[in-house]
Amino acid sequence: MRRRGAELELAILEAAWAELVESGYARLTMENVASRTGTSRPVLARRWDSKYSLAIAALRHQREKYPLQVTECGDLRTELLDFLERACGRASLITVFFSLLTNEYSQDPASSPQALRDTLIKGEDNALSSILQRAVERGEIDAQKLVPEVKTLLSDLFRHHAIMTLSAPPSTLRETWVDTIFLPLVRNT
Repeated sequence: MRRRGAELELAILEAAWAELVESGYARLTMENVASRTGTSRPVLARRWDSKYSLAIAALRHQREKYPLQVTECGDLRTELLDFLERACGRASLITVFFSLLTNEYSQDPASSPQALRDTLIKGEDNALSSILQRAVERGEIDAQKLVPEVKTLLSDLFRHHAIMTLSAPPSTLRETWVDTIFLPLVRNT
């Protein structure tokens, strides 16, 4: 029996993701995804007008598998480490994102890294901002110390590590970031 509707779309997104991971964005083709899915290129073209839009959809689909929202537990350190642990599930997304960015930016310098990132995270709540806001409300950190560069520091460190090593940071490194870099910058003194 042929797959249709949501079932077919899910299969296509999974096949596109597998192609991206195995071959990278440069070698991604609609034909390979269609073949892997057991469907035809026109079926894909009805849903996505280009390999770029298919890749974005596959990345967003994978992102949804690894939600970053952390349940409030009353302790900033614990919540930050939980957030970074959850982010580890998304490390492979960062490497695929980097592959997509490298290829798209070389073809269209107007497609900035920020524009691509904004496209991917559109509609997603900022989990780290929520954690920090809760900590401010609990009096654990000083809101005045949360300048934009500090607010994004842990995400920036994570992203840098994932891009430079093509892997998620180990737990000991994540703990070092939280304990020796981030918390001393923001704690109420």
